[in-house]
Amino acid sequence: MLSADFSHLADDIEMLNRSEADWIHLDIMDGVFVPNISFGFPVLKHVAALAAKPLDVHLMIVEPQKFIPEIKDLGTMMMNVHYEACVHLHRVIGAIKEAGMKAGVTLNPSTPVMMLSDVIRDVDLVLLMGVNPGFGGQKFIEHTLVKVRQLREMIERSGSGALIEVDGGVNLATGRRLVAAGADVLVAGNAVFSADDPLEAIHCLKTL
Repeated sequence: MLSADFSHLADDIEMLNRSEADWIHLDIMDGVFVPNISFGFPVLKHVAALAAKPLDVHLMIVEPQKFIPEIKDLGTMMMNVHYEACVHLHRVIGAIKEAGMKAGVTLNPSTPVMMLSDVIRDVDLVLLMGVNPGFGGQKFIEHTLVKVRQLREMIERSGSGALIEVDGGVNLATGRRLVAAGADVLVAGNAVFSADDPLEAIHCLKTL
């Protein structure tokens, strides 16, 4: 939703409701963990009320565990926290699950996937950033493909059921390569909302 037209947010959510998209991905930024501020709970509550798709809430903020109750109250399906923002990651994963949500962990481009080896069996999803978090429309970081393959090997070796999600720089070209490398979930913002026909753009991504 970061790339949506916020002056016509209800229209864009309705478009997503009618689309083939599986989830609605919400990027929450605090201006501290990342150099940008996106939107907070007043906007999130309106989005949640209009959305007919499961919510994938990606918290690019410090101390995300403080907001588990508020994120749960939105009806969130997946709460995504950054490895780099959680000193006690295992405890945070457990708290998210105890609240009744699925737990996702996000890695910045410079964080190796091996850092999740001790919790890979505890998470439902790992989100790999294909750009440095904070802004939409950035160029895809090619090394992300290597990380997807490494993560796929870790998941298969450990017996984890975690999905691999990629956010940042995703379009038809990069999406095709990411799926071939082992990605399960693609987050597309600019590639959808800047398209002449967003519904068709989503359909094309779904066929990858």
